[in-house]
Amino acid sequence: MVQQMKPGQLVQLQYNGKLLEGLIMPRSLYEDTMHITLKLKNGYNIGLDIDKVRLVKVIEHEATAQTEDEKEYNEIGNGPRVLILGTGGTIASKVDYRTGAVKPAFSAKEIVDMVPEIGNIASISVKTIMNELSENIKPENWSIMSNEVYKAFNSGYKGVVIAHGTDTMHYSASAVSFAVENPPGPVIFVGSQRSSDRPSSDSAINLQGAVTFAAKSNASGVFVAMHAGLDDNLVAVHRGTRVRKNHTSRRDAFESVNDIPFAYVDIENSIIKHENEAIPKGKIKLMPNFLAKALIFKFHPGISESITNAVFKGDLLSVIIEGTGLGHVSREIFPYIRSAIDNGKFVGMTSQCIWGSVGMAVYETGRDLLAMGVVPLGDMLSETALVKSMWALGNGLDLPSVMPLNLRGEIASRRPVEK
Repeated sequence: MVQQMKPGQLVQLQYNGKLLEGLIMPRSLYEDTMHITLKLKNGYNIGLDIDKVRLVKVIEHEATAQTEDEKEYNEIGNGPRVLILGTGGTIASKVDYRTGAVKPAFSAKEIVDMVPEIGNIASISVKTIMNELSENIKPENWSIMSNEVYKAFNSGYKGVVIAHGTDTMHYSASAVSFAVENPPGPVIFVGSQRSSDRPSSDSAINLQGAVTFAAKSNASGVFVAMHAGLDDNLVAVHRGTRVRKNHTSRRDAFESVNDIPFAYVDIENSIIKHENEAIPKGKIKLMPNFLAKALIFKFHPGISESITNAVFKGDLLSVIIEGTGLGHVSREIFPYIRSAIDNGKFVGMTSQCIWGSVGMAVYETGRDLLAMGVVPLGDMLSETALVKSMWALGNGLDLPSVMPLNLRGEIASRRPVEK
């Protein structure tokens, strides 16, 4: 009878002469098969030797799975219409204490129940468009997000919030920035560094900040909303093409690079501070295609000839070099770069330095690279440059012409004094 027990069942067990009652927890991928985990009523988990367990009775069976129809609830709360698109990640999860697992919590009712403040800020609709950990996001997922954003604005939503895992959120924010031109309202990516069951979770504050900005800002563009510091009073709103995750675990992991945050959301007062100007410059336009024939080539001393050969002589159509300093690589790489450019491939230069811009005319190495056709990309982040080149390739644009242009705030002619 022990073998018939399933995760999520509330059971009574006889173990070493004691009567125990609790929930059967799911087995970890790497857990042995000789033990089970029982969550007791006091919330603690205990491990039990399966040979010493006798099932007395099943008090309640596991919860039923959510149906497809329950994945979308519309118009919960009051205020401007805001659509939250669920893609997966920590921000879109909650702990299911019936099973102990972290699972998607993505109906409008669940979201408003978790963060009731947002129901006073906006009328919330929720749609789950995928459920992927962010490391599994691919260019085709960017196309799905972009299409959903376009449809949302054509359906009259004031703003769109995209809940996303943090590891690759800046890639996706860049992708949607290029794919959706002139959105009539803000598109805000939001994530969470820590899941909602942890006392230090940032999910509720970040979501509240994102919804506030979506409902109250008139900005046009794609942004990322995350903690501005270690306190819970401010959420920073970064441009989607200028932001980077710069820490593995801190709640303020995201920073605007070579820029200042576009705005801050004061959580306590639900107001927006220091908003820069970003208004629609025309009708919304969708160019959602991406071609993953591009790569970031990070140069380092002693890089192998086999890697260099594979990158520059392979079937890639665009190579974004992360060069040293102002945009340099070893002269040993020159023949590969020259051959790639002669064969019609795009080669762009960014810097491994987080702050600053490439300046390839300063030193002889840079000038030689310019002469052979390497395109300097200013202070554009290498991740943004990669996504931009995939987008340009997917939509049939001429990379040497398009890549140096500042289309979505990805290149700055002037940089702020402070980081």
